[in-house]
Parts: sequence; C-alpha cells; structure tokens
Amino acid sequence: MSAFSVNDRARQMWNAQGRILLALILRDIHTRFFGHGLGYLVAIAWPLTHIVVLLIIFSLGNRAVPFGDNMVLFLATGVVPFMTFNYMSRFIMYSAAFNRPLLAFPSVKVMDILIARAILEFLSSCCTIILVLAVLWLAGIDFVPRDTLQAFFGMGACLLLGFGYGIINGVIAMAARSWITGYQLVIIILYLTSGVMFVPDAVPSQLRYFLAFNPILQGIEWVRSAYYDGYGAEILDKNYVIACGAIAVFSGLLIERLVRGRILQQ
Repeated sequence: MSAFSVNDRARQMWNAQGRILLALILRDIHTRFFGHGLGYLVAIAWPLTHIVVLLIIFSLGNRAVPFGDNMVLFLATGVVPFMTFNYMSRFIMYSAAFNRPLLAFPSVKVMDILIARAILEFLSSCCTIILVLAVLWLAGIDFVPRDTLQAFFGMGACLLLGFGYGIINGVIAMAARSWITGYQLVIIILYLTSGVMFVPDAVPSQLRYFLAFNPILQGIEWVRSAYYDGYGAEILDKNYVIACGAIAVFSGLLIERLVRGRILQQ
C-alpha cells in the first residue's frame, strides 16, 4: 500500500471523526436548554447572574470585601473558575447519560460523546470569560490581572479538573443514572468549601489543612493569586492541582476503557 493511500485513508478517518464530533456538539447546543439553540445563551450568562446575586447578598449584609478593595472583582475571581469547573464536569456527565441512545450507531463511541461535550464547554467558558470581562470593563472595574499568564494557567487547571471529573462522572452516570443526583450534592459541598466566597488563608490552620486537599479550591486560589499579590501564600500548591487533574483524566479514560463493553451491552 502506497504512502499516498495511507495518508488519504487517515485523512478520511479524521474527516469522519470531525463530522461526528460536530454533529454531537450541534445536538448538545440545541438540546441543552429549553429544546432551542438560543437557550444555550443561558449557560454563558448564568455566571454573571450568579455574581450579581452574590453581590446583592453581600451588600444587604453590609459585609466587607474579604480580600482586596473591590467586592465584584473578588467574587468574579471565585465564581468564574468554579463555574468553569462545574459546567465542564457536570455537563459532560449529563451528555454521557442523556446521549447514551446514540451509542446504538456504530460510528458513535463513548469518548466521542465525552470529547464533543468537553469542546463545547471549553468554548462556553471562553465566551463566559469574555462576557464577564466586558461587563467589568463597562462598569469601570480594573479586571487586568497582576500576572496574566498565571491567570490563564489557573483557569486551564480548572478546565483540566472539570474534564477529568466529567469523564469519571460521565462513565458512572452511563452505568447508573442515579449518580447524577448524587453529583449534584457533591457540587453543592464543593461550592461551599472551595473558597468562592471566603479567603482560605483566613480560616484556622487546622481547617485550612483539610481544605487544602480540595483541588478546586486550589484552582481558585491559583486564579486569585494572579490578581492579588501574596494571595494563597499559606495554601496554594500548583503542582497538586495539575497532578489531581492529570490523575482524574487518566482515571476517567481507564474506567471508560474497562467498562466500555458493559455499557454497550446495557
């Protein structure tokens, strides 16, 4: 077989794979909210709404800014990284569970569903960040991080964690749909313990020690350290975040490979 025919066959396979992923992405956009593609905009606007609600709550309680001199910026640097992780992990799980009937088509594989949703959530996160930054700019708030590169790395770490957790939860949800409810409860616990609304360095050392094992908290600390000088000095461990994300992705891929046959037989 000539090199030309091999390359041509590989190109055809990649093109076919690309069409499958694109079809899955378009299907997810159409079905994610309200059975209409425009409902997808809710996913982009929700983090901004979340920030506004928290800002109102903090204002009514006359609470001081936990760190820095701007409450909106502090909340944004916590909510956006957490929502990035949350959406990536949760909606990959949803896609795996609700798109399971598509596995009846021989050309659609479990990883196709997971990767298509991951691509969509990555694009959603980019749109969300752009929207939040645009609103902050219109409000006259200086949103430029002290260290732009570290801010990107911190957000990337949250995406990596979300992707790894999403694969694991997606495979579990395919085998047991009830896990979707269980993970909703896990997300609530993570939200309350990940430093979205408080400064981990300010809590007692005994509690801070246990909080440090939460990789999502570490990801948020990483993002905020790019905005506030000295932030996270007592708890931030960047290598730990990356290691947790890599282990989660590897574990998810391994679990998917081990249970692939069983999922297809159900």
